[in-house]
Amino acid sequence: MNIPLASPATPITELESVYDVVVIGSGAAGLTSAVRAAHAGANVLVLEKAALLGGTSSAGGGVIWAPNNHLAREAGFADSKTAGAAYLHAVAGHAMEQADIDWFVDTAAQAIEFLDGQTQVNLVPLARPDYHMEWDGAAHGGRSLDNLPFTGEGYPGLSAMLRPPTYFPLLSMIERDTLNGRAPDAGLLAERAASGVRTMGGALVGSLAATALDLGVVLTLEAPVTDLVRSETGWTLEIAGSSEVRADAVVIASGGFEWNERLRRAFLPLPVTPIGAPSNEGDGLELGLAVGATVRDMTAVWGVPVITPPAQQYDSKPSGRMGNVEMTLPGSITVNASGRRFVNEALNYHDAARVFANIDPNTSYQANNPAWLVFDAYYLEKYPVAGSTPGVPEEWMSSAESLEELGRALGIDAAALAETVRTFNVDAEKGVDSEFGRGSSEQDRHLGDASNLPNPCLAPLARAPFYAVPLHAGVLGTSGGLAANHDGQVLDRHGKPIEGLYAAGNVAASVFRNNYPGGGATLGSAVTRAFAAGRHIAADGARKREAAGVVPA
Repeated sequence: MNIPLASPATPITELESVYDVVVIGSGAAGLTSAVRAAHAGANVLVLEKAALLGGTSSAGGGVIWAPNNHLAREAGFADSKTAGAAYLHAVAGHAMEQADIDWFVDTAAQAIEFLDGQTQVNLVPLARPDYHMEWDGAAHGGRSLDNLPFTGEGYPGLSAMLRPPTYFPLLSMIERDTLNGRAPDAGLLAERAASGVRTMGGALVGSLAATALDLGVVLTLEAPVTDLVRSETGWTLEIAGSSEVRADAVVIASGGFEWNERLRRAFLPLPVTPIGAPSNEGDGLELGLAVGATVRDMTAVWGVPVITPPAQQYDSKPSGRMGNVEMTLPGSITVNASGRRFVNEALNYHDAARVFANIDPNTSYQANNPAWLVFDAYYLEKYPVAGSTPGVPEEWMSSAESLEELGRALGIDAAALAETVRTFNVDAEKGVDSEFGRGSSEQDRHLGDASNLPNPCLAPLARAPFYAVPLHAGVLGTSGGLAANHDGQVLDRHGKPIEGLYAAGNVAASVFRNNYPGGGATLGSAVTRAFAAGRHIAADGARKREAAGVVPA
């Protein structure tokens, strides 16, 4: 890649030979750890394998889930440490120890205070309810934090260095939530694209990268770490098979392994469609394993149902788009090969994706993967489907004048599909889903169409032609990986920290142990552990300087 002259990236050939800290990966986790360590005076290098900064963080929604954060309280949302811990216990108490829950609630709030007070990150609380409002300690809003748009002003070349979104429009999440599923303003999107504005995950990564540059952090692109070796004096990292740098501490924050078919086959229980950054091939995971790290929760993923239009690609690789909004909006249902509904379509995407993996005991195959989103002409007129233009059917959409004909075209039980729709329509007219309770909770209704009453998630499928598109089990990323403690230190097979080695983000096993408490849980886990790692690195560096009699300048 020819890096623009104005780019703030440093070529491999201009790197120093020694750094206090080297961070592998430039997503939100890597940059948070880099900024936290550099804020305390550490000399930090960030190595990014890809040609652009940000990984899946930059490509995605950028929301951070953090209970009891000060921004939510200032915005008038009710929350407390006790409530946050109670809710997390309800969500993941079967997998997380109480000490882990308490650590996360405390440290997440501290991480948000640091990002808000010491960086250029601009976080705004969303009026988005937790995913299980029926559980103790759930909050009606404020725990999920959105990012204000990032302009890149004052940082020539930085916006061009950021990985683009996979398909998300250049809107903040707050702006997107107000659309009620409808298409955004094309003029606004064009204006933002022309001026280099970034939103969602791109805004988070951009503001972290700007802070990193202010603190003297060195950012280097197209710099894959090809070997990692421990010595008595620290770590030696081989870059791109040739150059070397040494460091006292290394943070592995290189993303998950969802794009590595060999590792997927080794660890994941079902085929999945990844929709994050294709550079996530498990490099950091294997570097950690090679130096004695242990792993945890290797079958875990951040799951999501995805729609896969034939032309949908990212980095020239076949990809997909999250289908949870389409599933939630009124006038659609989701069915399996038996022509039956199998889930509350408005359920949060992680828990909905779990059901795709259910095994049919009579066939030993997955009962619901693939599934089909079925909708009518009214729905098509109102809402985009995987980015389509409302009112304009796409060639890749199956269509028919009757539900029976549609079922036959799809190869599913046609009579059962027609019966399913008839039953659903009776409920939809009443605004009550008697089978799965779709639209009965605050969380369900959040992504529905508020103008559709009495239930924002329910409307009959009544007008021909009828349409269908396939849905598959997909992943935002893997969420099992290197085992790490509360300070982000990577653990060996005896549960002991490997000196000077840290991990955060999807390369590490998630804090939540394959559970998903609310919107932004992926980055909530990543940023919290990354902040803790950066803080521990800073404190460890201070201890070493004190022991050596070095007085801070």
